[in-house]
Amino acid sequence: MRAYVFTDKSLERYAGQFVWLSIDTENATNAAFLKAHPISVWPTLLILDPKDKVIFRYAGGGTVPQIRKLLDDGERAAHGSHVKADTTLIRADALAAQGKQAEAAKAFDEAIAEAPKGWPSLGRASESLVFALLQSRDPQRCAERALALYPRVRGTGSAVNVASTGLSCATDLDAKSWNRSELVAGLEKATRETLAAAGTIAMSADDRSSLYESLVDARDQAKDDASAHKLREEWAAFLEKETAKARTPDQRAVYDSHRLEVYLGLKQPEKAIAMLEQSERDLPKDYNPPARLISAYRAAGRLDDALAASDRALKLSYGPRKIGIYRNRAAVYLAKGDKTSARKTVEEAIAYAESLPAEQRSEGMIASMKKQLDTM
Repeated sequence: MRAYVFTDKSLERYAGQFVWLSIDTENATNAAFLKAHPISVWPTLLILDPKDKVIFRYAGGGTVPQIRKLLDDGERAAHGSHVKADTTLIRADALAAQGKQAEAAKAFDEAIAEAPKGWPSLGRASESLVFALLQSRDPQRCAERALALYPRVRGTGSAVNVASTGLSCATDLDAKSWNRSELVAGLEKATRETLAAAGTIAMSADDRSSLYESLVDARDQAKDDASAHKLREEWAAFLEKETAKARTPDQRAVYDSHRLEVYLGLKQPEKAIAMLEQSERDLPKDYNPPARLISAYRAAGRLDDALAASDRALKLSYGPRKIGIYRNRAAVYLAKGDKTSARKTVEEAIAYAESLPAEQRSEGMIASMKKQLDTM
């Protein structure tokens, strides 16, 4: 969004209504902000009143028209007249911003139930409900509510997140879930329908890519290799077409993570390597290209190059993202058969993770790494 959306001149008219602030959640100096406003989805848009109270929250990205609508909704939440559903939605946003996802989900559901006909915030409330259920680790209700709400948001930008997030929840369900097959089939159909309507629904390239990602995952789960491969080829062609439109290195690099995933899925790491080496040359201060190169080089069997890339990435990175680089580096050592170095790297990752401020530290991740040590 920084490369494509927030540079758009049509947003300048909001300069007198909002004070803009971008928070780097990886930087420990922002720990106090994260303590007050936990962030678990990137990007997340918050609108705060002068007393630092969240009056509007949206998890996810969007196109310029979508962001304009979100800002208008935020202005209405701050100063407009409210029906009961609006007041409940403000309360739900505040709960979600506090990290109380289960309580937020209940409040979002209440707002939807209270909504009058034609309520303009139905789409955002539906997206937020599905996200809150995903974050509160309730895939059953996440998938069920997504399938129930999809017909009400069909053909709108909100259909993207409702369908794709719901499908991800459905595929995460245990095989013993009594209605898993029904939920997966219904939400896969909704996701395909939304992707097919990309020309008529306002959605970003990121949104379209997320639809492909959910569909590929569903076909992988079903062990339908032929369909998954065909989808990956379509996904790769779409991303390459979008990348060709980029006018700056920053805009081109927006698609690097998506393209890395699809190229590795197609067993074409050489394409990912060429792309990421170009991004590293163009963006020498960005840790993302060398961090992503670790996986690409490892998939290509170029293990020494992968370790060299991890060295470069560790020097540039900071915050929680650095832990992932350590873990990828350990995986490279394991691929080389060097368990001693792998163990040392995981120990370094644990020590680093434990040194982070409480607001950035994940006890679950630390426990996972300690368990990994036990298996080495």
